[in-house]
Amino acid sequence: MAGLHLDGNALGGVFMEVFGGEMTDADGCCGACGRVSVVATLLVYPAGPGHVARCPHCGSVVMVVVTVGDVPRIHLT
Repeated sequence: MAGLHLDGNALGGVFMEVFGGEMTDADGCCGACGRVSVVATLLVYPAGPGHVARCPHCGSVVMVVVTVGDVPRIHLT
């Protein structure tokens, strides 16, 4: 995946707000390739009103984070 990206730590504040704790050190499994990675290693791309987080191994979308009004929404694939 080419282009400017951040790492999963960029979503730390949203995770703290939604989950009430540190989540960037949690393990996650990509539904496309099955690789397990720490959330902090996700490739995070700013996209309009939110962020798209992609697997660092295969580039598949694993999470979309948007804020609607003042409410953060997280969609996990």
